[in-house]
Amino acid sequence: MAAMDRPTAIALLLVFYVAPLLHVLVSPKAGPFLPPPGARCPLGPRLGWLVLTLTLGPIGWLMFMTRRRGGSK
Repeated sequence: MAAMDRPTAIALLLVFYVAPLLHVLVSPKAGPFLPPPGARCPLGPRLGWLVLTLTLGPIGWLMFMTRRRGGSK
């Protein structure tokens, strides 16, 4: 099996890891950074989605996309 060249590796990293993080960061549907008043969780919705996307990568981003597209509440 041939090794992956450097430009391909960087492109894959940007497309599958950095782009989803940036999308969650700038999306208006991600919610606020701060939690709503009276919430027991210290993380706001946007920060929670960023953590999920950071840890799960493309799977976390797909979860974000399906939830924000009008999934069940």
